[in-house]
Amino acid sequence: MPKNRKVFICSECGQEYPKWNGQCYACGAWGTIEESVSESSPASSSVKLHLSSIKSVDFPDETRYKTGMNELDRVLGGGLVKGSLVLLGGDPGIGKSTLLLQICNTLGGSKKVLYVSGEESERQIKLRADRLGVRADGLYISSCTDCDAITDAMRTEKPDVVIIDSIQTIQLSQLQSAPGSLVQVRECTNAFMRAAKALDISVFLVGHVNKDGGIAGPKVLEHIVDTVLYFEGDKQLSYRILRAAKNRFGSTNEIGVFEMRDKGLFEVENPSAMLLSGRPAGVSGISILCTMEGSRPIMAEVQALVTKSGFAAPRRVSAGFDYNRLCVLLAVLEKRTGYIFGGSDVYINIIGGLRIDEPASDLAVALALYSGLCDKVIGDDVAVFGEVGLGGELRAVSHIRQRVREAARMGFSKCIVPKSSLKELDRSENYGISIYGAANLRQAFKVLDATEEDKK
Repeated sequence: MPKNRKVFICSECGQEYPKWNGQCYACGAWGTIEESVSESSPASSSVKLHLSSIKSVDFPDETRYKTGMNELDRVLGGGLVKGSLVLLGGDPGIGKSTLLLQICNTLGGSKKVLYVSGEESERQIKLRADRLGVRADGLYISSCTDCDAITDAMRTEKPDVVIIDSIQTIQLSQLQSAPGSLVQVRECTNAFMRAAKALDISVFLVGHVNKDGGIAGPKVLEHIVDTVLYFEGDKQLSYRILRAAKNRFGSTNEIGVFEMRDKGLFEVENPSAMLLSGRPAGVSGISILCTMEGSRPIMAEVQALVTKSGFAAPRRVSAGFDYNRLCVLLAVLEKRTGYIFGGSDVYINIIGGLRIDEPASDLAVALALYSGLCDKVIGDDVAVFGEVGLGGELRAVSHIRQRVREAARMGFSKCIVPKSSLKELDRSENYGISIYGAANLRQAFKVLDATEEDKK
């Protein structure tokens, strides 16, 4: 059997060295040589390439496991795929370990699940499982940090699902670097990937995040795994959002919404009602946006505060909305509509910890800024969506029917949309809501003022 040997490889050019150097002699880069493990193999490989026609490859009857949480299954693309490697990241205390231990209750009822923790003892895992009500007969727990021992257990015990909490605590004994280092994380992930594919075992990896919010470790880590999930949300709030950054077996646009309680995470089946709960009435600077998260329309509350600045350079603060996009919208409002924000501090907030990055949110932010600057209240029954161009025009957006239906379902009676999107609506269908088309920002403001006059 080939014997492992330690080598040092330059991450820039791939040059190998028998020991560590500060500079790569091949490409001249500094600080790029990292420790790695290589298998010494004979000069001529005995492995023969096996070719299969794509038509001859069939799937077994069950290719996905249901986790017992519909929100998680939706983000995964319909369930956990056999032999897949899933990386779950998020801030400390956001609920990563809680979510994975909870799904063990369902998976352990019909499957063999191995939960390996490098951060907790078996008694601590049992204590947390009792609090969450996890009592599955097929759940086996272990406290281990040795990568070889875990992969050996996967070969001998042959579990259906393996959960590693977390990858930053696992280490290979052949490497001298500390657990959590770039090389340890990369090589351990490679080992679990090979075991998952060879044994057809689904593997969850919990990943720590750095101060920038990305998963700690080399970027190649996200390329190795099949799916990358991020748990988002403010720890001070009870709501959590699960989002897929990469998914080889489904869409990356779907999200799952959860609520953290004392008994663990609970699914939120109606995110729109959750995000709109506690909405103040009769307050300026608030607009309601209908955004699309994958195939799901969600109503979100956009708040804007515009106040006189006490600084030479006015402040611009954005939470849940792209800061650079906010600056563009402010410039468009000043240039195309004549409303001046140069002497005012501007604060934008998306309620509920939701992060919105689709262009259809432009109109809602622009109307909230207009309402905050002029101190005009937008009606509680008005929903808006649309993309704003640099000329101040409103451009068409997708999924207008789903957005309008969601607004009507949530009790809104008026909806302001781009005029160019009206052609996508079926005139014969009764949506149960008044739809107003606007070609640009000025027309949107006039429609907004007209709806307020009608109320009076």
